[in-house]
This record gives sequence, C-alpha cells and structure tokens, in this order.
Amino acid sequence: MKNQMLRRFMSVAMAAAMGTVLLAGCGKNATETPADGAEVPGAETVAEAPAAEASQDAAASQDEMKAPYFKKGVYSSFPTSEMASQHTYFYIFYDETSGYTEDGMSGIGLPFACEQTDGTVVFSMGGADEESKDILTVESVSDGWVTGTVQNGISITFAPVPDVDSDNFSAQNYINSFADESLVYEDANGWSVKYDPSVIEVNQGGSVTTFVYTGECAGTNMITASYEVGSDAKTAVAEKAKAYGEGATTSEAPFPGAEDVTGYWAMTAPSTEGSGLVETVVARDYMDGYLMFEMTAHNSGDDAIDIPVSDALAAVIDSLTFNN
Repeated sequence: MKNQMLRRFMSVAMAAAMGTVLLAGCGKNATETPADGAEVPGAETVAEAPAAEASQDAAASQDEMKAPYFKKGVYSSFPTSEMASQHTYFYIFYDETSGYTEDGMSGIGLPFACEQTDGTVVFSMGGADEESKDILTVESVSDGWVTGTVQNGISITFAPVPDVDSDNFSAQNYINSFADESLVYEDANGWSVKYDPSVIEVNQGGSVTTFVYTGECAGTNMITASYEVGSDAKTAVAEKAKAYGEGATTSEAPFPGAEDVTGYWAMTAPSTEGSGLVETVVARDYMDGYLMFEMTAHNSGDDAIDIPVSDALAAVIDSLTFNN
C-alpha cells in the first residue's frame, strides 16, 4: 500500500522522463547514414533539433524557477528524505495566495495564506493575520514538483496530486482509496482505533469524530466518539439512558481498551418493529471530563447484511487504545 501512493505521485515525473528518453532515441536513429553513403532527407534539420530542444528545456526550467510555484490544486507535502514513505499530509490551494492543509489520517488541518516571490514562498498558517510565518526557500522545480528548505534546514518536497478535484478534496477519502488494509485513526485527545476504510468513513470536527458504515445496510450505522468537559461519565450515560426512554438498561463494566478503568454503559433493546434501531453508549472519566462512544445501528433482520455491519463497528471499538 505504501508504494501505491508513491507510484501515483511519481507518474507525472516518470512520464516526462520517458518522453525525453524516447525523443533522444528517435534523434539518433534519424541521423544515421546508410551504408551506401546516401544522405538521409532532412538529416540536417533533425540533427539541429536536439540543440533547439535543449534550449527550450533550459528556458522552461528558468520559467519554472519563477513565482508562482503553487497554483490551484492539491499537493502532498513531505520531508524530501521520506520520498519512499507513504505521504498523508496535503496542501490544498484555492488559488496562488491561499488554501488549507489537511492530515489524511486525522482530517485535522489549518487554513493558510501564502506570498510567492521568486525564490521564496512565505506561508502564514492560520491566515494572513497570523504573526507566525513559515518560509520556504525554493531550490528546485520540475514538472510541478517543488523542493525547498524551511527555517530549520529541513528539505521539503511538494508533489502535485493528479486527477483530483481540489474544490471537493478530502484527504482522508483520498488515503482510503489506496488502502488495502486497516488504517489507524489517532485522536488529538490521546486515543486511537483501527478501521477498515473499505466500509468505514471517518469524519472529524472539533471534539466529535464519527465512524460511518458505508456498506450495504438497513439504515444509518455509525459510532460517534466525543470528549466533553464539565461533567462525568456516569452522569452523562444516565442522561443518555433517560433520552433512550423506557426499556433502556444501564450497567458498569471495564472500558474498551482500558480494562482497569470503569466504563458506564447504557443500551436500548433491539426494536422488532420499524427500522430496527439499536443504540448503545459507553463512557469513562477522562482527563478533565469524559470520553464517550455512542453506537447507532439499524437491524434489517437479514444476517447476511447485519453481521458485516456489526463486525465492522465492533472492530473499531475492540481496537481502542490509549497513548498513556
């Protein structure tokens, strides 16, 4: 999987390189002289072509070293020394002056403004009014690939991402499209889970993250993870149970991924009518508040449909781990 994204990013550069090789090969064959000494028609014109092409290439190279280096589109960004690694961080440019970043694993990013001048690109992360500036000193540009150094001397490369819609780009969905194995979601609050990107879509916003089942199912099937301050887990679950209505049950049991921590649970009985809605919630006291996972599922009554849904959501919860 790691090499699939690299091959995609390298496709443009490789195509250009192959084109140059093919042109050079054709030039050599066209200027060969037949054994009988006869001249090849147009040989003089063809022989002069490589020199003209070299001049054009040099001019094009000089043009590439002039600002603006970044235009509307999507670029993956990574330390140049990690060229062969999986690239999961992206700069999405609205135009030549602004855009936003996005981490393909967590979905987290920042808006930015940028000022491009010959040899330098100044990024204002968070917007044009931010005092903190990241300065990229451009060292090379080739086929849209931009390489330069930042203040700490680290070399950074920006690779254009082909065949994507920058107006509707999702870094997480893009990463998931290359995945052939489970991915890891790492939350800023110190926990992580594994998920199958072929059937689970992750959406992150503020203190809430959802894991939505995208395969065949009877209705919405998802896990909503949230971190809240100002209350405790037991109180929060009691309020959920009350909202679930009559028939909801509560209990205490170890919290997933932390067997020595008390988890507070509430759940509804599976509905035998209507949409087959089932709701389950578990929470634990966490840092200055509580961490809660709420599972919403709809049973169709067909095991061939319901069991894969249950397995996919259970796999997320069962993989829960904490940094500390």
